[in-house]
Amino acid sequence: MFAPWHLIIWTPEEIILEAFHVHWIQVRLADGGEIGIWPGHAPLLAETVTAPVRYADDTGEHTLPIKAGILHITPGQVSIYTTGLAEAEAAVATLAEPGEEERFTRLMETLLRNPQAR
Repeated sequence: MFAPWHLIIWTPEEIILEAFHVHWIQVRLADGGEIGIWPGHAPLLAETVTAPVRYADDTGEHTLPIKAGILHITPGQVSIYTTGLAEAEAAVATLAEPGEEERFTRLMETLLRNPQAR
């Protein structure tokens, strides 16, 4: 069994968030997809977009809108380097406007899960 995450969201000036005992994290990546990060996830370095970061710890689920940045996963720790917090409306708008590739991917996944939809 893997230990929970230590999540840190940094800016050049300060630490925006430091959470311990994080069970999962969901981040939107620059390629248009979202990544779910669970304990034991492989190391990763990826670009993020302006969007809410969702995570769950011992106190429940939380959402924090942040600006685009870099996601860095190392054993036991998830770090997100950003320039700061995003306005909630801008972060939600980013999620609400999928690109052509994302719409195609969603359609394909729906069709694969539900053969009757064909």
